[in-house]
Amino acid sequence: MDSPQLLLPVPRNLLLSESVYALPSQALLVISHSSLLFEAQSLQSAISQFANLNWDIVAGTNYPNIGVELRLDDSQTHPEGYQLSITSSGITVTAKQASGIFYGVCTLNQLLQQYQTQLPCLTIDDWPDFPARGVMLDISRDKVPTLQTILDLVEKLATLKVNQLQLYMEHTFAYRNHPDVWAEATPFTGEDILKLDAYCRQNGVELVPNQNSLGHTERWLKHARYSFGRMPRWLRITLGGHSPPPPSIRSTPAASNSWRCLYDELLPHFTSKLLNVGGDEPWELGKGKSKSEVEARGGRVYLDYITKLHREVTARGHKMQFWGDIIVHYPDLVPELPKDVTAMLWGYARRTIINWTGMVTWSVVTS
Repeated sequence: MDSPQLLLPVPRNLLLSESVYALPSQALLVISHSSLLFEAQSLQSAISQFANLNWDIVAGTNYPNIGVELRLDDSQTHPEGYQLSITSSGITVTAKQASGIFYGVCTLNQLLQQYQTQLPCLTIDDWPDFPARGVMLDISRDKVPTLQTILDLVEKLATLKVNQLQLYMEHTFAYRNHPDVWAEATPFTGEDILKLDAYCRQNGVELVPNQNSLGHTERWLKHARYSFGRMPRWLRITLGGHSPPPPSIRSTPAASNSWRCLYDELLPHFTSKLLNVGGDEPWELGKGKSKSEVEARGGRVYLDYITKLHREVTARGHKMQFWGDIIVHYPDLVPELPKDVTAMLWGYARRTIINWTGMVTWSVVTS
């Protein structure tokens, strides 16, 4: 039999034989532990959809007529790796932990979609290159998707073995104390996030909170409520030069205790202990009210701001991520970054070469 036409991601090792496993009309889907029920149900659904067969799920061992066995095995080397074995007598998925079983089931589901009841006999050994495999979706500067759309997306991402999702937010979380900011944005409510977080966990995806905390704050700044007089000096200096709203308004993106009040409301809706604070593209930094400060202190103005955000994040038991597009221009300041922050990079072009120097990343556009 030819090699399977499409397996995504492509497995590391695939050994194909000439034999075929014909799925019987009656068989059992056996799990070694009750904790694997979700993975078994995912496979059961695929068998029903693509092979038009209804197999019962049972737990334990020593059953006759086993069609598929999902088995936890501590001897497996890679925490999220799996082995998928299809022989002429049945199918076995083994892994060290439930996430590996799930990824093996995802691969098996793709085979079922392509071959229905006549599966090629093969052995696949696979494990991920990176522990974090994430997608960030901008839900602030384009149409805000419905909760159901995001739930559907999570399911698709999980089948592709993506294990982290971030929803980029500027003004699209319904902060209870700031309704004027999101009033016309059809935002995600706290209940929406709680439901989404639970669904992500079930699918092996970590939903990471993402609240831009410096640039891209125009939808906050346009409201007169957020006046400079109510903000600490360090925040006024850092944000004071941002894109101005109407001339009569001198504003800043958060009132009463800066971002900490937003973090206090946002973070309890997530089980993740990460927080992406953004911090990217503050185009007006060094202009307007921050001009003299930046002229005197350069990139240290930005570093001090990131450090203050870091204190707020860690005080809430989280680890901070931020975009490295500004700090990359000040390599001499990089050693002063808190050691547990993660500086991240995006590429502005489709083809981007990423280089690493210490904690800094930068991109070279090749086309």
